Amino acid sequence: MAKLRVNKIAAVGVSTETTGSVFFDGTDDFMGLDGSSDFAFGTGDFAIEFWVYFNAGSFSSDSVDPNLIDFRPNNTNGAYPSIQYDTSANNLRYYVNTANRIDGGQLSDQTWYHIALEREGTSTKMYVNGSQVGSTYSDSTDYLVGTNRPVIACQGHNTANNNRRLDGYISNLRICKGHAVYKSNFTPPTKELDVHPQSVLLACYDGENIFADKTGRHIITAYGDRVSGLGTAAQSPIGITTFQPGLIRDVDPTAGPTFQGGVGYNSQNWLTLPKGTTTDRMPVFGGVNATSARGIFAGSRDSPATAKDNIDYITISTLGNATDFGNLTQITREFSACSSSTRGVMGGGFVSPGVESNVMQYLTIATTGNAQDFGDLITATRGTGGASSSTRGLFSGGYAPSNVNTIQFITIQSTGNTQDFGDLTDTFRYHDGMNSTTRAVFAGGGAPDNSATDKIDYVSIPSTGNAVDFGDLLTSGIYANANFSNSTRGIIGSIGSTNTIEFITIATLGSCQNFGDTLAAGDLKQGTCSSTRGVIAGGRTPSQSNTIQYITIATTGDAQEFGDLNFTQDSGAACSNGHGGLG
Repeated sequence: MAKLRVNKIAAVGVSTETTGSVFFDGTDDFMGLDGSSDFAFGTGDFAIEFWVYFNAGSFSSDSVDPNLIDFRPNNTNGAYPSIQYDTSANNLRYYVNTANRIDGGQLSDQTWYHIALEREGTSTKMYVNGSQVGSTYSDSTDYLVGTNRPVIACQGHNTANNNRRLDGYISNLRICKGHAVYKSNFTPPTKELDVHPQSVLLACYDGENIFADKTGRHIITAYGDRVSGLGTAAQSPIGITTFQPGLIRDVDPTAGPTFQGGVGYNSQNWLTLPKGTTTDRMPVFGGVNATSARGIFAGSRDSPATAKDNIDYITISTLGNATDFGNLTQITREFSACSSSTRGVMGGGFVSPGVESNVMQYLTIATTGNAQDFGDLITATRGTGGASSSTRGLFSGGYAPSNVNTIQFITIQSTGNTQDFGDLTDTFRYHDGMNSTTRAVFAGGGAPDNSATDKIDYVSIPSTGNAVDFGDLLTSGIYANANFSNSTRGIIGSIGSTNTIEFITIATLGSCQNFGDTLAAGDLKQGTCSSTRGVIAGGRTPSQSNTIQYITIATTGDAQEFGDLNFTQDSGAACSNGHGGLG
């Protein structure tokens, strides 16, 4: 059986650098994508670039013709891009609408090449190692993309055709839509590629996870000896090697070095370097950093039939009791919140038995005062999940008065009613969200029959569309309402009525891993965070609690005592101005 493996650079002093390549063995290995409209370029500008390496003997047969990236659906030609190598003619080629459009010339095996294809206006050009090859193609094609395409290292026209698979390596595959990157001859990059604002994919760069897309926009499938279809980082075969195009990691010059900790030097003084990057210790999101980030806890209940309008706040980096912030516009419980670096927005909830709310209300996190009216949800709902980037907030699922699968969105800095985003994979209530800058993940909750679910869904926040399955919780749990995240790791801080804490890596797919335990078992807790610390508050254990506890997101371990809320709380909402969706 063939192997699909990853190669990564082992940088001096850094054991987890992500500059790498993906190996394809020329038989049954290839990677596929989701056929998203991101890859349908229409008549606009676009750019496709990557590094490729052909193994020795790759061109031994005139019928091999490896396809490097192909947008065509099965058994169909037409307005679909395809970059191929014609072994009989020894010619790199750009193929579209049943014909070669650009002849790129001869390549050799056992050599890394940087390949770029891009259209600017109506001119499409191909570059090898920064120099244009072949003629400019006068191109007004309205480009399409096939279902489950593009495919990488395989012929999209016939994915069963093993004679057209790459025997070699691809590294740093980037696709930009609406953007021609180079436009004329250029010096190929010497650093790992970055995500541009117009980038819709950046894959084959992670030395430890072949399923990683640096844009966070897409699910990558892989076919080889260890995976078939959707996979997780844990399934990715790892080959620790320096074999790749000679790229170095593109580190922001303002970020400083990455210290893994525990490193000491003999000198006149003893020096132990701090652990983590400067960004890990003190990231800044819209003027809010890990020291100044503030957490908000709002709403609750006095009894199963009575809600509260209280709002408390804490400074997440400190320890101590919460401070009164103000009051909600209406008494509410069983609702959720989203937030930017300046504003928190709460939506929906339970008002009284049989009465759900469609009210959204907002507050300015850095101040104190009462909440104000924001607008209305599409449907009066309780038990929703909340997630957000720096600009957009999502409310997912809920109960109204039966389970719903609707995802709704708002622009946080404006006011107004929600708009339809798409649907969850099933109808869930009493779940909650986590987020990076591009991806929202919703975990746990209750199924229509009120049984606990272990499902995790995700969506791309900047777009709209239906959710996709992410993986599973280790512990099935209804009322999993203490979820939060920094930009890379999502925490499910209280699952059902247990004291279990689990975590995911947001940019990947797969099941949760164990993190530790909360101070006490119980459900209906609320969670919020800065970029470094997560805070869990309140809950029913089994009586209502005012306890606040915290964890350090980048590590694992049990929660520790933080302080107390001003009121006993469960079923409320929480948000912050320092979470991982902000940068």
